[in-house]
This record gives sequence, structure tokens and C-alpha cells, in this order.
Amino acid sequence: MEKRTDKNSYTILFAIGMVLVVGSILAFAASALKPNIDENKRLEKQQNILYAMGVNDNEESSVAMISTDVVADKFSEYIVKQLVIKGDDVRVDDQAYLIDIKKEQTAAKSKSYERQLPLFIGKKEGKISYIVPVRGKGLWDAIWAYVAMDENMIVQGVFMDHKGETPGLGANINQRFFMDDFIGEHLLDDSGKFVGINVSKGNADPTNIDRTDNAVDAIAGATITGDGVSAMIRAELKVYSSYFIHLKNN
Repeated sequence: MEKRTDKNSYTILFAIGMVLVVGSILAFAASALKPNIDENKRLEKQQNILYAMGVNDNEESSVAMISTDVVADKFSEYIVKQLVIKGDDVRVDDQAYLIDIKKEQTAAKSKSYERQLPLFIGKKEGKISYIVPVRGKGLWDAIWAYVAMDENMIVQGVFMDHKGETPGLGANINQRFFMDDFIGEHLLDDSGKFVGINVSKGNADPTNIDRTDNAVDAIAGATITGDGVSAMIRAELKVYSSYFIHLKNN
């Protein structure tokens, strides 16, 4: 006599039941943990913005963020203003750091949508920095950065990271030896035209003495990731150039 549990219908119903139970547990866990996840993302963004403007715990060649225990206070101390640029409109918005860059990029593919561009003004030791978030595509997945500049679009610092670049190669964009190379680099050419910074494998200045050549040395074996960084900087920072032109003329 065939057991009830040997029937195909039982197996199917059992599988459906398990999917529903596990799905419900995961949905509940995701809902319960969402506030913590959102808070961690908020603190991470603040850490990245501060890192770019030189507020960090770096020692020698290490990368060390400000602790999450103090980052909110440090953010309030060093970030004196948050702006949102939308076309010719510039408004103050204390929640600008919560703007989702990925969603804005996607929405801006429609010609009818005017993209929101967050910009953070920081002040450290009397020096003003303008920090902007950028996002692009590496070899395997997303790459992103926070770039701090002065009023002449000269880079004061950067923080870069990635979702899934190759370990030991493209993944090294978040290492000091690469990120620090951008400090002092000009985003404009001698005539004042925006050109960006090229991550160049054939860079004639591998020790990065010339900061006006609009180029830094590439990471060996990470050509596509480097090209992605170049394209990200060129495309994403160019949209801010009109703000800096206006800033210089006023």
C-alpha cells in the first residue's frame, strides 16, 4: 500500500509549504532589520564623504574610516552645507546625502527627467572642500567614489570602492596607493575646459609628479576597471562643472 507521504502531490505541497514558511521568515527578518540596515548605510555614506575631504583615521598606507561611534558628530562638525543641484536651481538640503545616485542616473535616461545632484561643502582647518558622489561601471559590476575638490576643481581627496572587481587587481581602486594619486590632480585643462582625469596605462608620469596632466597611473592588470574609473569621473563630474564656473564668477 502506497504511503501518503510517497505521493508526488505530498512532495509538491510540502515544498510549497516550506517556500512559504521560509519566505515569510525572510520577509519578517528583512522588515525587522531594515532600520538598522538603513542606519548603517547612512553612517557609511557619511564616513565616505568625510574620508574624501581628509577626515579619517589613516595611518601610513592604511585606509581607516572615522568610527561609526563618532561619525555623525564629525559629519555635523565638518560638513557646513549640503546642496542639491537640479538644472539651474541650487537648494540647501540637509538630507542631500540620502539621495540615491543609482536611481537618479537611471531616471535621467529619460529626457523629461532633470537629475538631482548632491554636493557637500566641507570645511577643515579653514579650507573649503566641495565633495560629490559619483557612480560608474567597472569590469564586473558597479564602482563608485566620493571626490573632494576646491573651487578650481583641483582634487583634494577621493574615496573609491566597488561591488565586485577582481581581488588584487581592479579591487585595488580602494587602496591608498591608487586613491592618493588623485590628490592635487586638475580636472580642468590649461584653458579652463573640463577634461576629467584619465587612468592611463601608458602614463608618461608614473610617479605622478605632474598634477596638471589630467592623468594618473593605472593599476597593472586592471585596464577595464581603470577605464571605468576614467569614464565615471569624466561623465559624472562634468555635470557639476557649470556649478564651479558659476562659483568662480560670483
